[in-house]
Amino acid sequence: MKKYERLARDIEELVDAGTLAPGDRLPSVREAVSRRGVSASTVFEAYYLLESRGLIEARPRSGYFVKSPRRRSPEPHAPLPREESTSVAVYDRVQEALGSIRDRDVVPMGSAFPSPRLFPLHRLARAGASAMRRLEPDELLQDISPGNEELRRQLALRYAANGTAVGTDEVIVTNGAMEALNLCLRVATRPGDVVAIESPAFYGCLQALEWHQLKAVEISTHPRDGVQLDSLQHALERHPIKACWFMPNFQNPTGSLMPVDKKQALVELLAQHGVPLIEDDAYAELYFGARRPPPAKAFDRQGLVMHCSSFSKCLAPGYRIGWAAAGRFAREVERLKLMSTLSVAVPSQVAVLDYLLHAAYDKHLRGLRAALAERQAQALEAIERHFPAGTRVTRPEGGYLLWVELPDGVDGLQLQRLALARRISLTPGHLFSTAPHFHNFVRLNYGHPAPGQLEGALRTLGRLVHELAAEAGGSG
Repeated sequence: MKKYERLARDIEELVDAGTLAPGDRLPSVREAVSRRGVSASTVFEAYYLLESRGLIEARPRSGYFVKSPRRRSPEPHAPLPREESTSVAVYDRVQEALGSIRDRDVVPMGSAFPSPRLFPLHRLARAGASAMRRLEPDELLQDISPGNEELRRQLALRYAANGTAVGTDEVIVTNGAMEALNLCLRVATRPGDVVAIESPAFYGCLQALEWHQLKAVEISTHPRDGVQLDSLQHALERHPIKACWFMPNFQNPTGSLMPVDKKQALVELLAQHGVPLIEDDAYAELYFGARRPPPAKAFDRQGLVMHCSSFSKCLAPGYRIGWAAAGRFAREVERLKLMSTLSVAVPSQVAVLDYLLHAAYDKHLRGLRAALAERQAQALEAIERHFPAGTRVTRPEGGYLLWVELPDGVDGLQLQRLALARRISLTPGHLFSTAPHFHNFVRLNYGHPAPGQLEGALRTLGRLVHELAAEAGGSG
């Protein structure tokens, strides 16, 4: 844990204990520096993190103050997954559960994307038009695979700016992150192999394993700090694991964030066993703290980490620009890309490239993060007000997803069906595992509904949960 995270945690504990009450003024930066023996930048980063969580607020020329009283629901439990490996069969369940999300009349709390209204789509369209006018005819065929060279160079530069060494020749541009992940999975495994995944796991990961006829072994995953390394160590000793597919940063569905030291230990553990890591890092730019969390890739010294991401969640939904920084597997991934989908559409590549070069991408990201942090605070406050006792919910430090454990006896699939009748979608927990561990869990997207929809939708969901909890109590 970094110094600013430790300071933020200490202040949060004081607020939860009532030692710091609503309206109380926090020590000034100078006072905090003197008392804690840390730098001013550490204090600012801690205060920024607490502000992003909705715990404190800055008042012009007055300082930082505790914002408001709050009832803190505990974080969800982490059920122990079964230890044996198993075949995966989730496709039909996922299709049935997610079919309603495309209905525009439904409040999309079951969506896997933030609202497209949060993105600079008009500016992207202008960037694409400008780039295509400048494009020479011969350039249309130059970068079939691995993709536009300048775009790959810009991606490598962004890795370097965040402290991760990635060469341009290691980057392969793909049709979104899912193609990158699937290509990496194919180079690391063969049908019948065993892959270690999180529990709960992103249902797209489960679908990919089903498609490639792979077996899954689920690894215990804490809703706050991610994959539990002792559980992974045990699985590596018991199973012939050929690859791991993990999301160390803002995992879907929990939003968990692996601490930096755990990421390093994860990479070292897998290197000892010679097992590649397929790192799904689609949400990395959506952090609420002062700095972008490093990927596990930052600690890779053997080329075993295949880092996959895209612009779909942070800039250009629908443009399908993803990539894999595939380490020692880069040429195999490139070959598979060439043999399968050949290339990514040139207009999408040059539009994103033009935006990176000539528009204020990082300014857009700062605005996007602020908007999502504000919506998360609104969603958490609404859940505290409207959901019954016994509800547990995560408080991620980034992204736009909440993992909610419902009171005993409340079934997430039943809640989904009742909510859909009231034009609200959500994602039931049973989609995120090969086993029935998460029947009383749901995933909620607070980043897609319009701000005016969020409060009303959560009020309705809370009422439904109250009713289901009462029925469960009465039947017991």
